Amino acid sequence: MKPKGRRVGGLIALIGFTVLALTGCDSPKYWPVLSPQGPVARSEYYLIIYSFILMLLVVLAVFILFFWVIIKYRARPDNADYVPPEIEGNAKLETLWTVIPILVVIALAIPTVAVTYKLVYPPKVEAATAKVVGKSITIDVISEQWKWVFKYPAQNIETVNYVDIPAGVPVNFQLTSSGPMNTFWVPALGGMEFTMPHMDLRLWLEADHPGSYLGRGAQYNGRGFAHMTFTVNALSPTDFENWVKSVQQTAPKLTKQAEAQINQPGLIGKLTFSSTTPQ
Repeated sequence: MKPKGRRVGGLIALIGFTVLALTGCDSPKYWPVLSPQGPVARSEYYLIIYSFILMLLVVLAVFILFFWVIIKYRARPDNADYVPPEIEGNAKLETLWTVIPILVVIALAIPTVAVTYKLVYPPKVEAATAKVVGKSITIDVISEQWKWVFKYPAQNIETVNYVDIPAGVPVNFQLTSSGPMNTFWVPALGGMEFTMPHMDLRLWLEADHPGSYLGRGAQYNGRGFAHMTFTVNALSPTDFENWVKSVQQTAPKLTKQAEAQINQPGLIGKLTFSSTTPQ
C-alpha cells in the first residue's frame, strides 16, 4: 500500500492535471449550454447556475455535518467504555431535517416554474426589426432519418440540414417527425424539445446577434444518429430578407424526386429549395 502522503500527492496531481486539461475547453463551442447566445438560453443558464449554487450549499452543509460528527464522536482512549444512551427520538431535530428539504424543493420549484412560464410565449419584436421581417418567424421542423428538414410557410422555402433565421427576432419552431422520435436541440440558443410523429410540438428560440450555432438531435434513433446535426445561421434582419429573396429567385423548386430522396432513410448534405411542396 502506498504511504498516505504519496496517495494525497497523487490525488492533488490528478486534480491539477484535470483542471489544466479543462482550461483548453474555454471556447463557447465546447460549452454551448454555459455560453448562452439568446434570451431563452440565458434564462435557462441563470436557472442552472442558481440550482447548482443551491445544491452546492446543501452538499457543503452535509459534508460539514458529516466530518463534524465523525471527529467529535470518534473513538478515543478517554471514551473507550462509552455506551450511548437509548434515545427514542428528538422532535426538534426530526422537524428540522423534514422542513429543510421541503424548503430546498420550494426554493428550486419557484424559479423553475417562473422561468418555464416566462418562456412559453416569445417577447414582442422591436418596431424597427418588425418592419423588415415581421413580428416573428414560423418554421416547420421535421426530423427525418437521418436529416433535418426546415420549411418556411410564409416565405415558401425549404432547407435541409441548415436553417437561416433573423437575429434579434423570436423564431417559432413547430416540431414533428416523419420517423422515430427525436429531440431538437440548439444548445447555445435554448433547451430541447421532442419531435414525434403525428404530434405538433412548439419551441421558440432567438439569437442575440448574427452568428452560426450547432444544432443536433439528442434522441438516439438508429445508425445515422451521430450525423443528425444541423447549422443555425443567425443573420441580421436585412441579410435575412436578402437571403429569402435570393433563394426565391435562384434556388430550384422542390421536386417529387428530391422529396423522395429526403424521405428515404440515409444521409445527405445541405439542400435549399424555393418551394415547400413537390412540383
